[in-house]
Order: sequence, then C-alpha cells, then structure tokens
Amino acid sequence: MNGQSPTANWSAIAKAGERVRLRFIGASTATFFDVRIPGLKLKVISTDGQPVVPVEVDEFRIGSGETYDVIVDIPDDRAYTIFAQSMDRSGYARGTLSPRAGMQAVVPELDAPVLLEAVDMMGAMAQSGVGGMMGGMAMQSKVHHSRDEYGPGVDMRVDAPRLNLDDPGPGLRNNGRRVLSYADLKSSFAQPDGRAPTQEIELHLTGNMERFIWSIDGLKLNEARPIHFRKGERIRVILHNDSTMIHPMHLHGMWSDLQAPDGTFQVRKHTIAVQPAQRVSMLVTADAEGRWAFHCHLLYHMAAGMFREVIVA
Repeated sequence: MNGQSPTANWSAIAKAGERVRLRFIGASTATFFDVRIPGLKLKVISTDGQPVVPVEVDEFRIGSGETYDVIVDIPDDRAYTIFAQSMDRSGYARGTLSPRAGMQAVVPELDAPVLLEAVDMMGAMAQSGVGGMMGGMAMQSKVHHSRDEYGPGVDMRVDAPRLNLDDPGPGLRNNGRRVLSYADLKSSFAQPDGRAPTQEIELHLTGNMERFIWSIDGLKLNEARPIHFRKGERIRVILHNDSTMIHPMHLHGMWSDLQAPDGTFQVRKHTIAVQPAQRVSMLVTADAEGRWAFHCHLLYHMAAGMFREVIVA
C-alpha cells in the first residue's frame, strides 16, 4: 500500500471524531483488490474523479486504473486496519488508520478462494429462473461474433451475456458484507451530453486462457485496424466479454458514460471493469482530437494484444 509491504504497515493519523477522506487508486499491474476497513462503514462519494450520489458499503472491489474516494467517520481512539485482499486470495495489502504513530489493529484472515460460477461462463443463460434470465437479457438482440473469434486465439464465446450491473463479482457474492456494485454508483449530475448516438461500435473482449492470448474481436493490436471516431460525434460503445476474466477497459482522452441495462445514464468513469460473460454499453463524446489508446488495464492483457488505437478526427 503506497509502496509499502504489509509488514511495513503504511499508516496515517486519524483521531476520534474526525471525518477522513481516503482516495483509493488501483495502481497494480494486474490485480483486483477487495477493500474494507473492519469496524468502519465506507461512504463512496466519487469514482474515477467524478462525484456520485453517496452510497455506504462495507467493501468494494477496485481494478487496475480505477479510483474511488471514500469517507470514513472515526468513532474512537483506536487503530483500524485498511485491508485490501487480492481477488484470488493469494495475498493482501494493508495499512492502518490510528490516533498515534506506531499503532496497529488486527489484520483479518484472507477469505477462502471462490471458484467461478456458471454465470461467469454462460452469462444470462445461467441466471436463476426464467424471469432472471429474461431480465439479464433485456435490450439484447442476437449476438454476432466476428469470424476472427473462430480460431486458436479464442477459447470461449458467450452467446447470451448478462447485462445486470448489480453483481459485485466472483468471490464477493453473498459474503455477508454489503459490497459495492456498479448498480450502486450513480453520478450526482445529469448526463453531460444528452444527444442520441449516431454510431454504435461493438467490441468483443477475447482470449485464450491456456495460451495467454488476449485480443479484441479475436485480433491483437498489431493485427487490427484503428477505430475511427468523427470529432464531436456521440458514439455508443458496447463491450462484450467473451472470457471468464474481468477486464478493466480504459479509453484515453474521453469519458465513458456507463449505461444501465434499461439504457439510462448510470455513471461517468474512465475505466470500466467488464465482468465475465457480461455485456455493457457506454456512451462516448469524441471531443478530443488525436490518436488514443483503448485497452485492458491489466498490463499483461494489454501487452498481449487487448488494445486498440482510436483515432478522433
């Protein structure tokens, strides 16, 4: 945490009666962290630097490139552990909030690893009951996979992706704590650009887990043509995850306005974590002329080819 190992115990002074704002930055190379402060509620007030309607939770997941601003109220003069366990439960980062230097609190045990569920592979087809499946498939039309997805570089295709945003993700479901999901994040301002999109671009997040090949629409960066946005245009970008991994997708230079499953404005972010077998929609205003990167923020995925150049002109 802030460059210090768990044994080094990064610390900050926080005294009884104080209200503290913490900014969490997903600065890891390729790790999702599940963050909580046992004994304290976390009031999320911002994501990716954009204000949201405050929401109180016990825990949140943060991916590479994401940021969250959180308010905590310190009720007494004792130490509290900031605990951030990796998603695969192989380790953790930790720090301490305390009224005096040198104090520390109990560090929780790592949660047990949790295997992926059917919903992480089959999407909406695995959501419980007909009503759940139909709810997860709202707004969907027939899924089209690029012909480049049918090759040795792609080991999975999802024909019925889930659209819901209210899932905190693998390893956090029904863990007994109130866990943040994207459905809880609601921008505290109206959608800045209310125009209807004039172009729709669908991108499939693809790969081969065993061979560690990562791509978009079955093509690595060096095999693909750039994506073109007309300057000033309002564009809908659909991200369809054809893999069992979470991909934090980051478009440089422009904001991404995530849409709810019903098509309404949900939250403005610059990095959107797309869950396994999930399909999300975001609106982008192409207001920044130039050549921009659009990539998975897990460094090894980006370097392996899950990357596109976007040209705004």
